[in-house]
Amino acid sequence: MSIADLRENYDKDVLLESNIHPNPFTQFQLWFNQARAEGGLEPNAMTVSTVSADGKPSSRICLLKDFDERGFVFFTNYTSAKGQDIEATPYVSLLFFWMVQQRQVHINGRVEKISEAESTEYFKSRPIGSQIGAWASLQSQAISREILEQRYADYEAQFGEDIPKPAHWGGYRVIPETIEFWQGRPSRLHDRLKFTRDITGQWQLGRLSP
Repeated sequence: MSIADLRENYDKDVLLESNIHPNPFTQFQLWFNQARAEGGLEPNAMTVSTVSADGKPSSRICLLKDFDERGFVFFTNYTSAKGQDIEATPYVSLLFFWMVQQRQVHINGRVEKISEAESTEYFKSRPIGSQIGAWASLQSQAISREILEQRYADYEAQFGEDIPKPAHWGGYRVIPETIEFWQGRPSRLHDRLKFTRDITGQWQLGRLSP
């Protein structure tokens, strides 16, 4: 079978104006809970797309670590490629794809750092290996495996089990301006319902052509 012949028929559910929650964060919570309950590896995995100072886009998979009506939070090295992009262009796009449910959620918005206290609290909750890894990794910079492992061993010896949060590591919160919910449908007539935040901060709902 050729790549051109690879296709799935999406027929598991529908998304109508009558059955979507009027609060997009509540709707996201409902879909996220269902994705967790029904299986699929790492339902909090999302594509994070950024744009560099010279207008070049870049995408990678990150893990959502918190969300509420303030926005969607992920953590990274602030000096990484994505961190440099965000410094230059503080807007990002997030995309969740839950194949089991045949759904996507597409979020666009402004991004800002969360507080040091919030970043430290999460950092301390991570496994010790991940904490040491945040020090060892010169994220996005060229490095050999040998040097990376040596840096890990050096920081492990230096800190033991009391590991401080690096100043260059922390969280970003994406404050959404639009949130689109996509439900696969037969014949590629997918449901796309998009929330857009207006100038008063209220959410307006509209349907997009698939």
